Amino acid sequence: MSKVYLIGAGPGDLGLFTLKGKQIMETADVVIYDYLAHPDLLGFCREDAEILYVGKKGGDHTLPQDKINELIIAKAKEGKVVARLKGGDPYVFGRGGEEAEELVAAGLTFEVVPGVTAGVAAAAYAGIPVTHRAFTPSVCFITGHEDPTKEQSTHHWEAYAKSASTLVFYMGVKNLPDICAKLISAGRPADEPVALVYRGTSCRQRSFVSTLQDAPAEAKRLKFAAPSIIVVGGVCSLRDKLGWFEKRPLLGQGVVVTRAREQASDFATVLEDLGACVLEFPTIAVKPLPEYAEVRTAVENLGDYGWVIFTSTNGVDHFWRILKDMGRDARVFGGCSVAAIGPATADSLRERGIEPDFVPPKYVAESVVEGLLARGVQGKKVLIPRAKVAREVLP
Repeated sequence: MSKVYLIGAGPGDLGLFTLKGKQIMETADVVIYDYLAHPDLLGFCREDAEILYVGKKGGDHTLPQDKINELIIAKAKEGKVVARLKGGDPYVFGRGGEEAEELVAAGLTFEVVPGVTAGVAAAAYAGIPVTHRAFTPSVCFITGHEDPTKEQSTHHWEAYAKSASTLVFYMGVKNLPDICAKLISAGRPADEPVALVYRGTSCRQRSFVSTLQDAPAEAKRLKFAAPSIIVVGGVCSLRDKLGWFEKRPLLGQGVVVTRAREQASDFATVLEDLGACVLEFPTIAVKPLPEYAEVRTAVENLGDYGWVIFTSTNGVDHFWRILKDMGRDARVFGGCSVAAIGPATADSLRERGIEPDFVPPKYVAESVVEGLLARGVQGKKVLIPRAKVAREVLP
């Protein structure tokens, strides 16, 4: 049965995407996504899913909102499950309410999956709690870009100015001079702290703290642009004290990971935790050989070997696939010693019931040779199940 899910993609950090959103992405027939949705979220899609980009970048919409509505409805009426992926939260300045109304009018079933909104998350990643008992008991989310078709503004600047709330403006960088001027004119102190956070929670995040009076000039000097949030209030003064995300040593640095796709993720995660912007660009692919007669013969005669040396997790995976095809298991190693180059390869062996007899202190062939010589490898037969294309040092 067709159904539309309006899913909040969160503010930028892939880890802030919800489990429910992931579950829906994994089963949806069609995924319609915005500019602000993290591109890696598409990795959750089914291989045969139809994936459609509809833009929604400030001033550059691939499809206008009415056409997006029509697209969602058309796909749902084809009997498909549609995941509508929207940056942040669908109902917080995401026009999700408008899309929901169109779905109701078309007689379609839908659900909303909330997402983490940038007004809270980007501020937190910049070291700014939007509420704090020492500063404010409330927070107010405000659009910095009103519907241009409205006859008059619905902003109540006097109310904003008199309020003790933290003010969080979305989509307001272009209008920052006007926002600051109107708040000051309405009575908000000119020296009140103001923070801007660019691409909050992402590896490109930048932020600064200024005052209502000076923030427009500072934003221009630092070349801040959309997407950025604007935070107004005393809590902004905590940024230097509580800031944590922008202290990461690799923040903003681009790192290309060229490992095989199957092995890249763990390394990419380590780099991302250090703040790097990681691009997985595999320059190698690990594939089975056309036939494995030599390996099968080695398995049949494994008792003749003194040592078996595994040089990678790929070697372990493929060797065990052949063992399984031959109806064998870890018991074939009963008469020989096993070495593993590196902790990942050792863990891969442990998962299959083999505790390595030797893991070198340095994860290179030279260290293996040195260690095996010290363990009396001379005169013994050695099996090295490894990639066909590899270094020749160990052999």
